[in-house]
Amino acid sequence: MNCMLWMRRIKMQLGLEEYISFEVKNVKKIKGHFGFIVILKYNDGLTKTQQHAGFLTKEEANREREITIGHLHERKYLVYGTVLFKDYIGHWLDDIIRNRVGSYNTYYNYNSVVCNHIIPVLGNKMMKMINTADIVRLYRKAGEYSKSVAEQVRTIIKTCLEYAVKEKAVAVNVALGVRMPKSLNTGNYHSRTIESKNTLTLEQVKKLIEGSKGSKIHLMILFNVVMGLRCSEIIGIKYSDIDFVEQKLTVRRQLGRDIKKKDSELDAKTYTKQEIATKTPSSMRTIDIPDIVYDAILEQRKWYEASKSRRSKYFLDLDYVCCSSYGRPRSKNFHFQHFKKLLKDLELPDVRWHDLRGTCATILLLNGMSPKAIAENLGHASEIVTIDNYIDKSKLSVVKLDRLDSFIAAVVPMDNNDKVTNDFSKVTPDISEYIIG
Repeated sequence: MNCMLWMRRIKMQLGLEEYISFEVKNVKKIKGHFGFIVILKYNDGLTKTQQHAGFLTKEEANREREITIGHLHERKYLVYGTVLFKDYIGHWLDDIIRNRVGSYNTYYNYNSVVCNHIIPVLGNKMMKMINTADIVRLYRKAGEYSKSVAEQVRTIIKTCLEYAVKEKAVAVNVALGVRMPKSLNTGNYHSRTIESKNTLTLEQVKKLIEGSKGSKIHLMILFNVVMGLRCSEIIGIKYSDIDFVEQKLTVRRQLGRDIKKKDSELDAKTYTKQEIATKTPSSMRTIDIPDIVYDAILEQRKWYEASKSRRSKYFLDLDYVCCSSYGRPRSKNFHFQHFKKLLKDLELPDVRWHDLRGTCATILLLNGMSPKAIAENLGHASEIVTIDNYIDKSKLSVVKLDRLDSFIAAVVPMDNNDKVTNDFSKVTPDISEYIIG
């Protein structure tokens, strides 16, 4: 069965918030101990019985009975006794994560890891039977696939079990304190370090920008490597987001898959081109537009107007800066083929598109821009995220700043004493003087 279709059925299978009424029997002796019975009643007239037993004293059983009644009234009651882990994590994905993350890609990635790596190991175990040995086995199995998958599994399992504790589905989060196998050599929790091979040098950046002129992704490259914008943000930029007087850009949205809309509600060509909120509140920001990018935007605007005039009958005047000659927004993967061809033709390292964002952050840091200012430019809530995830820390000890003096002069404002100012809150890189033509 399709995994996502299966997930949608989990809520019904669990009986979570589906019952219309309930009855809780008084405490009585059950198999030599004390306990009570819960009867759930559903819309279709069926009932489901759950036994809570094994309490040593009548008082202990009565306390648990009162707690259970509270959960039933609050509609948080789960039929814990026979709930399998695959059923609970399905409920967690569909009812909690899907609504919390607001991003289809994040939800889809979580769903993929759960279906392919977690459920095959733990899926058929009952929630109450999962122990630390199971978690160790899960991490080891995921690590055999890849280090990154193992880290994703760790994030998901910790978060899921933490929520299960709050919902009283388990007594404790058995994943807490369980370390990853030493052979994986993983970094800190929620940390990702970019190796030096994944960022471009300043000379390579200049070569890429010059070499991309005339290509369909020249402006996209500038938005990425010069301003540090995410791909989904780039394709979502509209001319109305640009202050042409102050030369500033306000990032208001991104394009992607709207997790709240069903595919049946959308045209197939627009699945991944829905206007959605920025990744985080910090991602909505106003930043300066360097001259080299601003000039490219003006040229793109001329092309936009010419396309609209030439194809007036079919042109979609949606105001997107990065669009097709018919005005349609670009997809998130539009750049891929063009970008890889450019790297090959220019004999540049085969980096990922997202690595240009890390390149931008690294160059800014090497030029003296504060981590806080870089974080604001990239749309991060904290500079810690920027340092951990985007800065090529290896370059901090091997790149000589005197080789970048001319670049610093172009990027960083000077004070009256010709010393680099410490206020970089509004600094963005302008490397136009390095571009030929």
